[in-house]
Amino acid sequence: MRLLRKLPLFAAIFALLAISFVAPAAALPAECTGPFTIGVSNSFVGSEWRTQMIQNIEDVVAELNAAGISVELVIESADTDVAGQQQQIQNLLNRGVNAIIINPGDQSALNLDLEDAVSQGVVVIAVDQEIGAQGVYNVVIDQTEWARISARWLVHELGGEGDIVLIEGFVGHPANEARMAGATEVFAQYPGINIVGRESGGWDQATGQQVMSDLLASLPNIDGVWTQDGMAFGVLSAVRTANPAEWPVVTGEARSGYLQLWNEILADHPDFRSIGVVNPPGVGADGVRVAMEVLCGGTVDASQLEGPFGNTLYVPIPYAVTAEDFASYFEQFGGFPASYTLDGFITPEQAAGFMGGM
Repeated sequence: MRLLRKLPLFAAIFALLAISFVAPAAALPAECTGPFTIGVSNSFVGSEWRTQMIQNIEDVVAELNAAGISVELVIESADTDVAGQQQQIQNLLNRGVNAIIINPGDQSALNLDLEDAVSQGVVVIAVDQEIGAQGVYNVVIDQTEWARISARWLVHELGGEGDIVLIEGFVGHPANEARMAGATEVFAQYPGINIVGRESGGWDQATGQQVMSDLLASLPNIDGVWTQDGMAFGVLSAVRTANPAEWPVVTGEARSGYLQLWNEILADHPDFRSIGVVNPPGVGADGVRVAMEVLCGGTVDASQLEGPFGNTLYVPIPYAVTAEDFASYFEQFGGFPASYTLDGFITPEQAAGFMGGM
């Protein structure tokens, strides 16, 4: 039987940062007008998050052009494997790009291709996940800490005891592996937390729903569910359909559709609680901002490089939606399209702050 939330309520983890795009000319040197060509390599299009990421990139490039900095954008985006993404990189090099913003589909298989790009003088920025290619900079949130936040919340909600299941994304994917490391690290600190099931939902809503339905059928006494991203909507939908006598505590996502479902459930289950930690698609635009600083003569401050490969510039995890502030976030974002992910961006000044001597 689940311990009923005996620990203090999990306070709001972050305050909402009022971060939005502002005129980029404020941070870039006035004499930096281009022209520049920036390429984008994206190997997964079956995700609204990636669509929003690319839209953010397009928006910041439009902003640069409006500020008098000539930037052409070349996008290579398709569902593809490692070989396909290698071809995307080659296509961008053939176009003579000055910089590449890449959301890598593999942690190491693209390294030689990207190192070749760097050797040709191309600025390469990996976003969303960290890779170790020499000369490449990662501009990402800390995915491991991102997972720890919701894992800690789940432990608090369960009072430090209970049987939980984990529903992860693509096994072997860099971001998923970092997240699973962070979540399991937290759970390992609590002997009363028992992981009784672990399955992949492939970051897919329908798959997540089916996986959760199967787990509920085979493990009738689940106390908590730790999941991530688009799967969370499917997971919560499965719980709602099954409507068990004791609802498990479910981690969620910071997406409008999930907030809408959360709000509907509160009508019948006013004690329902969840959390959505923002994983901002805005990192794509952040990558563009950092690339532009380098293209305009900046040098990355080596003392700020972190991460497992020593080449990462971490941008802030913007905020988390919890039960305590749910009403406020729902008022702001509940009317957005269901696919919209709550977002965050660094400012041009923050991008400039990653440079040495500036």
